Amino acid sequence: PDSAAPDPASAPFADSTKLDSFRELLAEALDDGHRLLVFSQFTSLLALLRADLDEQGIAYCYLDGSMTTAARQAQVDRFQATSSPPSGSQLAAAAPPVFLLSLKAGGTGLNLTAADTVVHFDPWWNPAAEAQATDRAHRIGQKRVVTSYKLIAAGTVEEKVLALQDEKRALL
Repeated sequence: PDSAAPDPASAPFADSTKLDSFRELLAEALDDGHRLLVFSQFTSLLALLRADLDEQGIAYCYLDGSMTTAARQAQVDRFQATSSPPSGSQLAAAAPPVFLLSLKAGGTGLNLTAADTVVHFDPWWNPAAEAQATDRAHRIGQKRVVTSYKLIAAGTVEEKVLALQDEKRALL
C-alpha cells in the first residue's frame, strides 16, 4: 500500500460531471474572448472553483459576503479594468476573465459589464435572485450580448429547485 498523501485530483469534486461541464464551457468561452461571472450560493463551492482555477492557471476575481466594502470594490474595479494586459511580471494584475461571486453578496448592486457570460453553478429557490445576479452584466454600458447558463445535475435536488422556480414564476 502506498502511504503517500492523497492526490487532490482524486477528491470527489474532481470527478464531478458538473465541474467537467463548467471546465468545457469555461475553455470555450475563454477561447472566444468572453469574460464570465460565476455565481454560487455556497462559498465552499466557490473555494473549490478557486482551487480549480488556480490549478489551471486561470486568473479570477472573487467576492463574497465576508469581504470589506473596500475589498469588494477592489475586486470589482480589477474585473472591470479594460486596459490591455501589461507585460512581464504585471501580467497577473491584468483584468481576469473570470469573476467568482457569492449569489447573495454579488447578486445585487454591482455593474459588471466587462462580463458577457453568466454561469449559475447551482440553483437558488428564488428565481428573482438569479435574475438579479444575471442582470449584473445587463447594465447600461454593456456593448455585447449576454449569455446566461445554469448548470443543473440530472436526478438531483437541483431539478426540484428548478420546478419550484417555475411554480414561483407562474404565480406572477
